[in-house]
Amino acid sequence: MSTKLEIRIEASPAHIAAAAARYLAALTRQASPAHLFNVALSGGSTPKLLYDLLTSDPFRDEIPWHSIRFFFGDERWVPHTDPASNFKLANDYLFQPLNINRTLIYPMPTSGDPQDAATHYEATLRGAFNLQEGDVPTFDLVFLGMGDEGHTASLFPHTAVLHENVRLVASTYVPKLSADRITLTPLTLTHAANTLFMVGGAAKAEALHEVLEGEYNPNEYPAQLLRNSTGKVTWLIDQDATAQLRGSYPQA
Repeated sequence: MSTKLEIRIEASPAHIAAAAARYLAALTRQASPAHLFNVALSGGSTPKLLYDLLTSDPFRDEIPWHSIRFFFGDERWVPHTDPASNFKLANDYLFQPLNINRTLIYPMPTSGDPQDAATHYEATLRGAFNLQEGDVPTFDLVFLGMGDEGHTASLFPHTAVLHENVRLVASTYVPKLSADRITLTPLTLTHAANTLFMVGGAAKAEALHEVLEGEYNPNEYPAQLLRNSTGKVTWLIDQDATAQLRGSYPQA
């Protein structure tokens, strides 16, 4: 495996969240004070645990929140006030409790036409990162989860977006959910300096084995695309999710 890959076994989702909070704190401490630290957030149950920790001591005071810009790895095609919205989760449990300056928050648009919304968010990224034509942004940290079937962000099995290598952001229709999504593309996700997967639960065990140890087949297991990352990829996995792993990995 790549020296840029780290796999750590944690006792539970709560321990995953605690390790993720420490990881974010450490990276922001290492960053230059003059540097705006760019993070892409994910949805799901573990991020809620993470946000609860980040808004409490000691992380509330030790992380330089005024120097972090918040983007999103993907978003459901629902209003930002909808309980299913990744933005609403972050806004309710992270941004508002920390009183984050709104100029540091970059939600994905979820109104109008999904393709237009994806184009708009790509323009937002290009402006925020001051990109030239053909450039790809380098996020300091991307948080990701993984679904029971191996999807990550909104990169679902057997969808066209898995093969996108030009656009930074794309809309994708997910037949399994009969729903549109907006997502960072594989091109963008694999350029992050640091990627942190948070994966818990026995239902993830089979897909996790395939993603980490199986033959490369990202059409079937999209999270495998992060094997191509140019940065460091860290997996925080709970005990329940390890049931089908065959390798030996560090225990926290």
